[in-house]
Amino acid sequence: MDGPQLSELPDSSELVGPYVSSLRRRALQSAELSAVRTLSDGFLLRFLRARDFDVDLSLKLLLNYQRWRRDSPEISSCLSPSSVLDLLQTSYHAVLPQRDHTGSRVLIYRIGQWNPKDWSAIQVFRISLMTSEIISMETETQRRGLKAIFDLQGWSLGHALQVTPSMARKISSVLSDSFPLKVRGIHLVNEPLFFRPVFAMIRPFLPDKIKQRVHIHGADFHDSLSDFFSPHVLPPEYGGEGPGIKEACRDWTNQLFQAEKLLQQIASHPTGDISSPPGGSWISEDVDSDQLSER
Repeated sequence: MDGPQLSELPDSSELVGPYVSSLRRRALQSAELSAVRTLSDGFLLRFLRARDFDVDLSLKLLLNYQRWRRDSPEISSCLSPSSVLDLLQTSYHAVLPQRDHTGSRVLIYRIGQWNPKDWSAIQVFRISLMTSEIISMETETQRRGLKAIFDLQGWSLGHALQVTPSMARKISSVLSDSFPLKVRGIHLVNEPLFFRPVFAMIRPFLPDKIKQRVHIHGADFHDSLSDFFSPHVLPPEYGGEGPGIKEACRDWTNQLFQAEKLLQQIASHPTGDISSPPGGSWISEDVDSDQLSER
């Protein structure tokens, strides 16, 4: 049975167990994880599914994830929606309620809602990390990955000055080899000419497969976005028939706040048992609740 076939199996499958055990054994032998005492099945399965059950590649990804968190405490140690409440309330970010035709999660970031005088790039990046941690627990997202739409209308010199070479490396690392999510597509819309120098700074750090998944649509993006997303997925503001962008942003903000205690638990102990609150009300309806408890 190959990797994609293994990925389709439930977490409890006896065919999955040996891969989980192998990854745990090798991870605990690594000097990078010498201080780690617990590696729950649910945590390890994220990395296995992200690399189609190739244990070598899954281990490399896991170590990169741990290294990224260790080297970026200013982002990873504070996963509190309350700390960025005002920015979230500007309708800056949403995870759309409908998946695309491939099953991928669809994320939207509206850069124009970010005022760089009020919010640093670190704080903005923290929102992306919180969302990534939450959706990486979803079994279907582990299998199908995500696609992101960045609406760059309103991009300014103030935004550009926030994205330093160091920050560009952190962004590219999460997109490519430091987080257990498959990035299936990155779509840029409304990008101004002076965004290009920033993208040129990020692009060299991206692997070729991610570069090939970057699509630049410009200001006249409605028709070209429809080549990638069905109308029922996208908000009307992006040429679709789904809920409006403000509603989608509000709903996802509410989900982040319902997950605040869980996010704080992840920040302090990301490798261990993660338990959902009664009813699992903080997370999307397609999540397997067993994914959130230690086997």
